[in-house]
Amino acid sequence: MSGAPSLPTTGTRGPDPFCVLLKHGEIFLKGRNRPLFTERLHDNLRLALRGVGGSTWIKIAQNVTVLGGQVPQEALVERARRVIGFNSVEPAIRVPSSVDTITAAAVRALSAVVAKRPVASFAVRVKRRDKAFPMTSSQLEAHVGARIQEALDGLPVDLSHPDVRLAVEVDHKETYLSWVRYPGQGGLPVGASGRALVLLSGGYDSPVAAYRAMRRGLACDFVHFTGAPYTDASSAYKAYALARELNRYQPPGRLYVIALGRAQRQLAVAGAGRLQVVAQRRLMVRAASALAGRIRAQALVTGDSLGQVASQTLANLAAVDEATALPVVRPLVGWEKQEIIDEARAIGTAEVSVLPDEDCCRLLAPPQVSTRATLPGLHAVERRLDLDELIVELLAGAQVMRPGGDDAEGAGRRHRARRGAGGSTEASRGARAPLTV
Repeated sequence: MSGAPSLPTTGTRGPDPFCVLLKHGEIFLKGRNRPLFTERLHDNLRLALRGVGGSTWIKIAQNVTVLGGQVPQEALVERARRVIGFNSVEPAIRVPSSVDTITAAAVRALSAVVAKRPVASFAVRVKRRDKAFPMTSSQLEAHVGARIQEALDGLPVDLSHPDVRLAVEVDHKETYLSWVRYPGQGGLPVGASGRALVLLSGGYDSPVAAYRAMRRGLACDFVHFTGAPYTDASSAYKAYALARELNRYQPPGRLYVIALGRAQRQLAVAGAGRLQVVAQRRLMVRAASALAGRIRAQALVTGDSLGQVASQTLANLAAVDEATALPVVRPLVGWEKQEIIDEARAIGTAEVSVLPDEDCCRLLAPPQVSTRATLPGLHAVERRLDLDELIVELLAGAQVMRPGGDDAEGAGRRHRARRGAGGSTEASRGARAPLTV
């Protein structure tokens, strides 16, 4: 962030203890249910702080969470910025709530900023949560601003577009001063809206759809379909890397990898023809729905964008929806491709999505894909298969992993131990135990 002071690497910033102010997002609108959303938000924050390297504490104020601990402030900021539900993340210092203490701390803070870079102007903005404080907000702003000008040779005040904006938040016992603001993830706390299963491909779209679903409060697990045994493992590698990146924004969800290749061939042999791609999508949705029932997910999430490719026309999307009783959530249905790519870059999935892989959707794809698949035609193809048995077989062969979770790290350690003993290297290719529920 331009102009941001360097953050400390110890537990104090000069004489003033540091902390981090986390401003709440949409949950301040939730009325009587706000405590439930706040509890979920703080649970997610505690999970994000695991392994940070020291003790931490969380304090709750009105529409703000205060975070501190015996770890570097920049580490707290980095972890907090991952947590969906906070609108902004502000490194701060905290001092006792007295006029003299607040004023002295403000002068020290601005002096430190001026010592590191040129500052053209400043402004002081005060918010009082303690209405019994002896000064009003405007009086404290004027008082602190005047003392800063005296100490810094008449540094100009600009209330409209200040070079440095010093925020002073007065609470009952402590006051927080901050002058740097980082954007948070916004949205609702992950898990507040339930659980969903994301159909995760290796492209740009589905990871962005997953992130958008998380921001609406959905905790996400992931299912990835490969063309195995007719394709290599490259798409599974990508799915693992994408899920690991997405799990940075939520309590780690599981990734289920399902080999679809033989089932795709059965559809082709059954005469799917131009319906092949839509029939495959229906099969994926059926398998995902069965899996969702086992893991208690309440919806499916896909990266479909209306009209982006032939299989994503309105008629084809409706034909896919008919294969499941679960809601199919499509966060990107109205997005343009460039918007999706830009968001993928912002959330850190684009670099993985651009890697080459053998996508199962291209396996056995016809030269021309039907843009208006009809249900009678699809039903006729599916009647030539034993769908129930096929779904059971697909789920029985599913591999399960938790990218970024403790069990994935433990599996990696066990694998290294087996390799040292001359064991198989299959685990290094992303293999895990079959699905058990």
